[in-house]
Amino acid sequence: MEKILIIDDSLVQAAHLKNILSEDYDVTTVQTPKDGLAQAAAGDYSLIMLDVVMPEMNGFTLLKKLQEEIATRHVPVILITSLSDIESEERGLTLGAVDYINKPGHPLIVKARVNTHIKLYQYRKQVEYQSMTDQLTGVANRRRHDRYSLIKWQEATRLQIPFSVCMFDIDKFKVYNDTFGHPAGDKVIASVASTAASHMRRTTDFFARYGGEEFVAFMTGDDADKAFQHLTVIRQAVEDLHIPHNPNISPWVTISIGGITTIPKPETSYQTYLKMADAMLYDAKRLGRNRVVWMDEKIHQRLEK
Repeated sequence: MEKILIIDDSLVQAAHLKNILSEDYDVTTVQTPKDGLAQAAAGDYSLIMLDVVMPEMNGFTLLKKLQEEIATRHVPVILITSLSDIESEERGLTLGAVDYINKPGHPLIVKARVNTHIKLYQYRKQVEYQSMTDQLTGVANRRRHDRYSLIKWQEATRLQIPFSVCMFDIDKFKVYNDTFGHPAGDKVIASVASTAASHMRRTTDFFARYGGEEFVAFMTGDDADKAFQHLTVIRQAVEDLHIPHNPNISPWVTISIGGITTIPKPETSYQTYLKMADAMLYDAKRLGRNRVVWMDEKIHQRLEK
């Protein structure tokens, strides 16, 4: 069921809209702009219905703040107001609202407009998903990683929870391609991706193909020890596929993994820690490949072998 957020300081108006929509949608209501901004960022909403006239912060200002947040900038917003002048409607639509409904809102009109905008949002999400999926492996591609990583980094910064980022690389992949050919290499990439992705089962786990034979993943909530152990399981699972490699290199196809766990601070950036994870990957290769090298928030290294 699609989720709708109603931000309205009037309990009566919020209840009126919820009664109209709750049969078809999962509706959440909040009464203050501050709570609305927090709820919008934390939830996965398909539509936000926003009152224009509220104390402390009007709907136009809140709409601008929603547009500035990565997690909410693409969520459609319908403005709900008793204002009927053309200037207010023009201002709202110029700021990025998708529609404008005058209070109290006739049930049939409210349902029709909400249904239209949620369908459009679902269609845009489907098109966007297809553009952000790697065609060879079916996992997320780099474009999706670049967008989603910023959202989750901001969330971990706000909540002050551990954030782990790691880089994967298929060991001696060029030699594999030279030995068995590129079609076989594509199958290896797909097999590694499928195996690694199958171990990313939580909603807070993310896995993507970063380019070529390289992958990236991030997880929230686990400390360095748990993240390190989880990635050793994934590394072993790939080795256990027993995909034959060039015998002069290795009996089986293997991967190396480098990663780091930190509690993000407002002054830090995701890209900095992605580079540190890449440095740990380099160490894993330098130390012999087919291993995990991890760093914790105190810059202590963990070596699998």
